[in-house]
Amino acid sequence: MGHQPVVIDPAGRDIHAEADRLRPQGSAARVELPGGIVAWAPTGHDVLKQLLADDRVSKDPNQHWPDWIEGRFRETWINSWVGVTNMFTAYGTNHRRLRKLVSPAFTKRRTDALGPRIEEISARLLDRMAAAGDGPLDLRAAYAHPLPMEVICELFGLPEDHREDTARLVSAIMDTTATPEQALATWQEVHGLLAGLVTAKRERPGDDLTSVLIAARDEEGSGLTETELIDTLLLVIGAGHETTVNLIGNAVHALLAHPDQLARVRGGEVAWSDVVEETLRWAPSIANLPLRYAVEDIELHDGITIARGDAILATYAAAGRDPERHGADADRFHPAGTAKEHLSFGHGVHYCIGAPLARLEATIALPALFARFPELRLADPTVPAGQVESFIAHGFGALPVRLA
Repeated sequence: MGHQPVVIDPAGRDIHAEADRLRPQGSAARVELPGGIVAWAPTGHDVLKQLLADDRVSKDPNQHWPDWIEGRFRETWINSWVGVTNMFTAYGTNHRRLRKLVSPAFTKRRTDALGPRIEEISARLLDRMAAAGDGPLDLRAAYAHPLPMEVICELFGLPEDHREDTARLVSAIMDTTATPEQALATWQEVHGLLAGLVTAKRERPGDDLTSVLIAARDEEGSGLTETELIDTLLLVIGAGHETTVNLIGNAVHALLAHPDQLARVRGGEVAWSDVVEETLRWAPSIANLPLRYAVEDIELHDGITIARGDAILATYAAAGRDPERHGADADRFHPAGTAKEHLSFGHGVHYCIGAPLARLEATIALPALFARFPELRLADPTVPAGQVESFIAHGFGALPVRLA
């Protein structure tokens, strides 16, 4: 098997340096995730892209991960990621069935129609920030977090009094330093909350996508189980806001830390869409995504073999700064650059269904913020903003700024 597994920092304190240390081991390196889970970590763009689109790679642990089938790791943090039954963990025809049920929620027409509402929410949050005065303000709490949270909750009809708990639970799922006891408590609470939402929407259906999914679930012959319904809601609500929170926060921080690039954006040389794509490459909202599994032995171009049943980590942060793909200055934030291809929304059949919505939210939120507060700056550039404690989520737990 070659090298001993490299133990990954559960708190994700230096994700990019960790990826750089793995590259010399070849196209993929063996790593040990929290709880003793061993997986393969692709070290570059091309091999990750290959594996994401390979039919010999599954996301169903119940069929293709021997450790899971034999009962290992079921009471650890990984349960919230692979112990669910939705399109995130489905393979083949089962994945197509589940994705087809959710796809209508994220059509281009439905997404584009959300534009005016996103603008309204942005303007209201910016008004509230302006009223707060000149003192330091946490941009994540004031803007980057509530904007996508409100959008996704309106889309799925989540009541306002449930939103704070939902945000807390999604953050807990992202926390890969959690103990088995904490992970189990999160799992139980989040399923209780979403089961309550389903019950309420069954009694009083609304003009929201939870009601649409329930109607599909209750339609005779749909094949959607109650567990699949609840786990699908967890996926779309959780992924639908947490990743956009980090996208907005990472973009703002990158621009404030690179005033030369911000000046080019403000001067019209660089489009806001380019800022969004470069942020996704340079600082993806999800650094590493667990897990996939080899359905059969897979030999990579340099002779490394991922054996049948081995787990695979989707290493988006490593791919985004792969010097073989993005050049010697791959670690430089450069939104005017020409190489915009990245894998941060995935690739192949599991490509993120909510990618157009995330892009739309960011391309509305960012110019609105900088137009409203042209003197926006980091509260203290000498103090690094604190990253969330996760090797999965890649963003800031808080982003202190001054508006003027």
